Amino acid sequence: MSLLSNQIEAVLFVSGKEIEEAFIKEKLNADTKDFNKAVAELQSKYSGDSGIHLLRFNKKLQFSTNPQYSAEVEAVLNPIKEKELTNAMLETLAIIAYKQPVTRLDVEEIRSVDCSYSVQNLVRLGLVEVVGRKETIGKPLLFATTDDFLKRFSISDVSDLPDYETLLAKLQEISASDLSVKTVEKPMFDKVEEVPEFLVGEQVEKVE
Repeated sequence: MSLLSNQIEAVLFVSGKEIEEAFIKEKLNADTKDFNKAVAELQSKYSGDSGIHLLRFNKKLQFSTNPQYSAEVEAVLNPIKEKELTNAMLETLAIIAYKQPVTRLDVEEIRSVDCSYSVQNLVRLGLVEVVGRKETIGKPLLFATTDDFLKRFSISDVSDLPDYETLLAKLQEISASDLSVKTVEKPMFDKVEEVPEFLVGEQVEKVE
């Protein structure tokens, strides 16, 4: 391990959250070549069966626990926050990730079901956020995925997203083992979801 690798390791450990690569390079007076080499050393060290993994996404770095040990971590720390992603939410998340930025109505057109509840919960879980409004009648909200989405599903950048079917399968696979997915009793396309308060008024007619 190089000195620079050790320095970056210390910074990320103390931070406990993501830090922009450019900021680290500036403060540590590191050029891009040396920085990338140091990060590669850390990625090699913190990967595989290691309890800690190094996440690299949107030109940011952060330490994270290995999802392989999520059950053991929960057993010891007994987290209070409930984690749940239904099949309907997973499909909504995949559509937003693949089509972003996208309105709720655009998602509903693809899924053929009201997605208000799914979108509300994805926002609550920090996987999706409002990024603006579409310039059309009613100016509906535009949604996109967050950095937490990239970190949760080990995706470096939205440009690295696979095709839709592969993405949906990946989300379902990871969520089944890491997020205790609750299956929907009825087929997802028959599910009618309650409109949450913050989305009331978004039901506007689309302009062809």
